Amino acid sequence: MVFVRHCSKKNEWLAELTTDLTLSIEDVICIYAIRWDIEVFFKCTKSLLRLQKEFHGRSYNLLVSHTTIVFSRYILLAWHHRQRTDAHTFGGLFYLLCNEVGTLDWVVALQQLLDVVNEIATKAGKKLLALIQRQLLNRIARLPSNIKACLPISCCLS
Repeated sequence: MVFVRHCSKKNEWLAELTTDLTLSIEDVICIYAIRWDIEVFFKCTKSLLRLQKEFHGRSYNLLVSHTTIVFSRYILLAWHHRQRTDAHTFGGLFYLLCNEVGTLDWVVALQQLLDVVNEIATKAGKKLLALIQRQLLNRIARLPSNIKACLPISCCLS
């Protein structure tokens, strides 16, 4: 049994039960949170979006179509709610960073990556350096010729 205190109302708490004694307290809480989201989903679709009462039919295809429409409405409402309330949605920041990365020349980025790999391999020892160089040359050999022409392959062999 796991007891969880309400984060803003210190007098309220919730008891969560599990039969799997191998789970950590954090795992029990995470599983409960996932299950709670599912319960909220079904409650919303049944009561607010009228999954059971909006339309009646006996055809399997009709029932699947109606359920799909109701679930699609829920997805749109949940997305709209998240856009308005969730501080973890950094859409603008994501697009700004994408634009910044887009201006980086891929040949320069690849050269920087190869330099890092060489530096790590050199510090690790001669055997690991040889293994990494073989693997890298093997992968480079499989690239199309127009990409190989732009690669700074000489840095791999240093």
